[in-house]
Amino acid sequence: MSKRIEVDFLVIGSGPAGQKAAIQAAKAGCRVALIERSKEVGGACVHSGTIPSKALREKALQLARARQIGNVFELGLAADVPLAKLLNGVDQVIAAHDRYMAEQLERNGIECLRGRAEFKSPLLVDVLRIDGTHFEVEAPRIVIATGSRPRQPSDMAPDHEHILDSDSILALAYLPRSLIVVGAGVIACEYASMFAALGCVVTQIDRAERPLAFLDAELSARYVSALIAFGGTFHGRRTTAQATWDGVAQVDVVLDDGTQLHADKVLVAQGRIANVEHLGLDAAGVRLTARGLIEVDDALRTTSPSIYAAGDVIGPPALASAAMEQGRRAACHALGLLTGTGHEFLPTGIYTIPEISTVGLDEAAACVKWGSAVVGRAEFREVARGHIAGVQDGFLKMVSDPEGRALVGVQVIGDGATELVHVGQMGLAAGATIDQFVDNVFNFPTLAEAYRVAALDIVKRRGSAQAQGAVARARTGSP
Repeated sequence: MSKRIEVDFLVIGSGPAGQKAAIQAAKAGCRVALIERSKEVGGACVHSGTIPSKALREKALQLARARQIGNVFELGLAADVPLAKLLNGVDQVIAAHDRYMAEQLERNGIECLRGRAEFKSPLLVDVLRIDGTHFEVEAPRIVIATGSRPRQPSDMAPDHEHILDSDSILALAYLPRSLIVVGAGVIACEYASMFAALGCVVTQIDRAERPLAFLDAELSARYVSALIAFGGTFHGRRTTAQATWDGVAQVDVVLDDGTQLHADKVLVAQGRIANVEHLGLDAAGVRLTARGLIEVDDALRTTSPSIYAAGDVIGPPALASAAMEQGRRAACHALGLLTGTGHEFLPTGIYTIPEISTVGLDEAAACVKWGSAVVGRAEFREVARGHIAGVQDGFLKMVSDPEGRALVGVQVIGDGATELVHVGQMGLAAGATIDQFVDNVFNFPTLAEAYRVAALDIVKRRGSAQAQGAVARARTGSP
């Protein structure tokens, strides 16, 4: 008979969602256990995703900035530079973060259990250890946070040597001279832009007309412009018909229209799939959606009342920051605690070069909601810091209601976008008006001044917008 552990709260998975769910429950006074099948905590975010990829991006960004002063210094990467050199120090970063998270779990009295979890009932989970032995964990409240892995399409399955996925791309021995990226989502665009900035000839392909199609069209267009400036190309409305290694040095890719492309390596980044196999979800009464994601309601509760799910296993936005908030909210709801309102204005951060960040409604969504919107723009070349830092290519866009009074959304592309967006996030949370951004003083010179420039643009435009609205109402006879 296997050993049984009884706890108040159980979390499966130690990534961003699982960690925050466990800590929230522990701070509420629960006895908490966390099941993790890997020897490290942190999940893909720490060990194969966010942290190592952002470390490579930082090197690419530093090189791109250094090239801006090429008239003073002769700068460039050595031929056939080992990728390990570009990732120098990332192992220490990962180890430090892993150690910090483990200590945080220990500090909060959370018991970490190693093994693979499988539900036997909605309240009982069997855990298989690496040595083949089993034990059981019983809990009245459970959060599933098992994350995701790269999708491997059958027509272009990665061999992890010539055709790679987002987990194996960073295991390359050398920086390739050319790279074909299949996909146009967040991960595909992040890698496409960083390898292009490092000097690779990047060709990006996707069936969608434009990359990052869920974003404001102006942001997508600016991303493509930056990719082209780095020497890359984007092929929209295309699919791959065939991809084969030539047996010598390159991968040959044939598109659906017969176009033939060649590159040293191919990165397949066409989304991720939830890690739900072997969890025994049927025994728990947990249903999946048609896309293989765990089905949850607005409170992150699954179809089994005592079980919640958070993070990549429930699908978009599949961002570490969102996963952390989902884990916290799931634990709060499960324990009958107030969840707060922080999730209402979650920012999206995309670490392309240039980086992109948004919060609230974009122009298209505002127009759907109200029929129109007043938009203000500020190009980074309009503020002194943009010229000083050599980052004139970015812009900040503020979206207001049809009256041009209330802030409803912010979109930023360019250096520091993922930091700048938080000013807009706090404005949205506080119900700030456009005039407040005009009336308040920003440090000079800063990129944050773009908020005031964009707000002034809205003030200028809202008079004409109101006049046009009055004319339209007169024509229709509306009051």
